[in-house]
Amino acid sequence: MSMLTPPGMGGKYRITGDKYPRMRRRGRRGRLGLALVASVAALGLAGWGVLQLIDVFTGGDKASAAGATADCGSGASASPSPSSSAAKSDSAALPKPAQITVNVLNATPTAGLAKETADELKKRGFKIGDVGNAPAAYDKKVKGTAVLLGPPAALNTSLTVLGTQVTGAEGRADGRKGTDVDLIIGSGFKTLTTKAAADKALTALTHPQPTATPSHKAC
Repeated sequence: MSMLTPPGMGGKYRITGDKYPRMRRRGRRGRLGLALVASVAALGLAGWGVLQLIDVFTGGDKASAAGATADCGSGASASPSPSSSAAKSDSAALPKPAQITVNVLNATPTAGLAKETADELKKRGFKIGDVGNAPAAYDKKVKGTAVLLGPPAALNTSLTVLGTQVTGAEGRADGRKGTDVDLIIGSGFKTLTTKAAADKALTALTHPQPTATPSHKAC
């Protein structure tokens, strides 16, 4: 045994000549473990931070989605639009054909056209007033289909209803008293609108279909 060998040591720790025992550094594994733990902790904190940022930027969307889900669950239904309510109010103010007295006046050279037109309007429920030739201000001066003439209050009431019977007629107001309206037949007039088409237009005026607008997006 060499004098450099500590007492009680031998085998691989025996020191002979120029050979010396190799001692392992036991602290290296501990440092590696601590470094690994620190890395895991850092990654965890970074991930938590990312989740927080995602929540911040998408929080509104989540709230909206939650609100939409709640609406779907509550059975919310579509509500009629304000324009539909207004249309119903306007249609309620329209008079019926039987409440409208029409003077049928002929501004064309064709004889008998006023009487023929008046008879047909009477069959469709209108009251008939005067039937004859148009006054000088309109005689042979109406180039279009017809002129519907009445007091200002009749523009959106009686004249609107009468307009369903004559395609392309022009509505005008004058300073007359009373509620009677004039149908002045022009040179472009051929015949009244077919009864089927007139009835359909009249129904659309007096019974408008409500347009529903959804109160929320579809689920």
